[in-house]
Amino acid sequence: MSIVWKRGVELVLFILLLSFVSFVFVKLAPGDAVKQMLRSDDVAITSSEIKQQREELGLNEPVLVQYGNWLAGLAQLDLGKSYMTNRPVSEELLRKMPATLLLAGSSLLILLLIAVPLGALSALYPNRFIDRASRLLAVMGTSSPSFWLGLLLIEGLSVRSGLLPSMGTGTPWHLVLPSLTLGLTMSAVYVRLIRSSLMDSLTQDFIRGARSRGIGSRKILLRHAFRHALTPVVTMFGVSIGSLLGGTVVIEVLFAYPGMGKFIVDAIQSRDYPVIQGYMVVMGITVTLIHLLVDLVNHALNPEMRLKGESR
Repeated sequence: MSIVWKRGVELVLFILLLSFVSFVFVKLAPGDAVKQMLRSDDVAITSSEIKQQREELGLNEPVLVQYGNWLAGLAQLDLGKSYMTNRPVSEELLRKMPATLLLAGSSLLILLLIAVPLGALSALYPNRFIDRASRLLAVMGTSSPSFWLGLLLIEGLSVRSGLLPSMGTGTPWHLVLPSLTLGLTMSAVYVRLIRSSLMDSLTQDFIRGARSRGIGSRKILLRHAFRHALTPVVTMFGVSIGSLLGGTVVIEVLFAYPGMGKFIVDAIQSRDYPVIQGYMVVMGITVTLIHLLVDLVNHALNPEMRLKGESR
């Protein structure tokens, strides 16, 4: 339980620091949210209208006062209201979150289906054809930007062949191209990580001991070697989930996918400060909680980590 309390304190301090820094930088960004709100085609906006709107939104207050008011609302789980839609920010984010979670989940599934078998086969048959091929694919994957791969998939599987839709949602087929783009890009790192972790695990003394006791190779691989090799993979997996949730922005914009990433880009363009601030806080909390879960899983998988934690 000590790790939970430690992470809880870290979460509070992190959110305070993140929210303050992001709040200040958002306010310093060029552009005027009020003018963006009042702009309607070619209709002229008077200075009195701008002043009145600033007073209503509290934007005429000093930045520290604005931050204090926002922080007081956050303490009551109130992220404010969107300038553009006049709806609660929490409601807007919750409305967009399922689409992003679905995209992230399908991308992680593709990652696992590719990386686990390729990484395991590369470790079991080093310097064979499967190992060399997987390492070549890993190098190509890590050196290819996700947006470039996405454009290639759109060109090949949508524009030229017409097999898959390239934009929007509506059917499961709309999810294939963005999921493939993210899954293929991330799987390259995991193929190499699983390979190196599993090869290191297979050289450990407890593996030799298990073999000397006559335990079958399949059982050794699944119950002993894989479990030992999972610690760095799980740690990296947690980092990937956090970065995936916050890093789908480019892919969602590229595929016109209506998730949180595209939503926050639209909010930045319209200077919707409450939405930007709310998104930063939600993602910060999510990533911190994921890291806490990763620590707990690693403690459960690795007895050595539990013993170190108890001895402190």
